[in-house]
Amino acid sequence: MVKHIILWKLKDFTEDERTDIMQGAKTALEALNGKIPGLISISLRTECLDSSNSDMMLVSVFEDEESLKNYQTHPLHTAAADTYVRPFTAERLCMDFKE
Repeated sequence: MVKHIILWKLKDFTEDERTDIMQGAKTALEALNGKIPGLISISLRTECLDSSNSDMMLVSVFEDEESLKNYQTHPLHTAAADTYVRPFTAERLCMDFKE
């Protein structure tokens, strides 16, 4: 199994805009469950404690590295990321690892 963890910090937006952006990202990314081969699970966390320095965290699990590579270029994933995440992101950190 391979875990794919991403942390995003959003650009400057009002609280209402941030809420809408995070909800849109959560809905779009979690809708990928069951639609991309090799993707076991995907979840977006947006409920951060005040001690956090990121706004959103994606946790996704794949069967293997090849499944992760395929996910990264899959049209459903790129459409969700290009529409609901990338335009609003100031910073992105990623860590992939085998479990």
